[in-house]
Amino acid sequence: MFDIKGTLVSLELVERFFCCDLDTCLGACCIEGDAGAPISEKEYKKLKEILPEVWDELLPRAQEEIKEHGVAYLDQEGELVTQIIDGKNCVFTCYEPGGLCSCAIEKAYRAGKIDFRKPISCYLYPVRIKKFPTFTAVNYDRWKICKCAEVLGRKENIRVYQFLKQPLIDRFGQEWSDELVANCELYIKEYLSD
Repeated sequence: MFDIKGTLVSLELVERFFCCDLDTCLGACCIEGDAGAPISEKEYKKLKEILPEVWDELLPRAQEEIKEHGVAYLDQEGELVTQIIDGKNCVFTCYEPGGLCSCAIEKAYRAGKIDFRKPISCYLYPVRIKKFPTFTAVNYDRWKICKCAEVLGRKENIRVYQFLKQPLIDRFGQEWSDELVANCELYIKEYLSD
């Protein structure tokens, strides 16, 4: 584990390989699971603010859910998460030809309609962040639906911390990221080199 500025970072970020393989998984992380994506209060407010810009991309069932229950709810652990439909789909899920699941928020961001890419928990996936009273944990979340991403990452020689370079910078800052990269490179040299 790396200790970087009050965060404890799992060694799996350097030991594991990862590169999203959307052609294989079709964006399953947006439609699988038992709760929505974790969000902050600030992100909650932002989601309500941008809703008109993404509304037409949302599934009719998602529009109904948002009208009835809003964009988010408190999950079983008391965390604020995006609303879901049918017990799994994030309400911001939309579908492309061929069944590829995409994010209506990111789609609007890429089109220049909004300045918010998506919740940081989504942008950082497969990394999950958990705050504790004295530190923040940064862990790799292994999930069977991402097995193809691990295979592609190994093939392309891309480690988790490399794949998530920009999301980690956006969440923790450049200085934090530089320290993480330095630690990872040293770890690879000392422990993972042949």
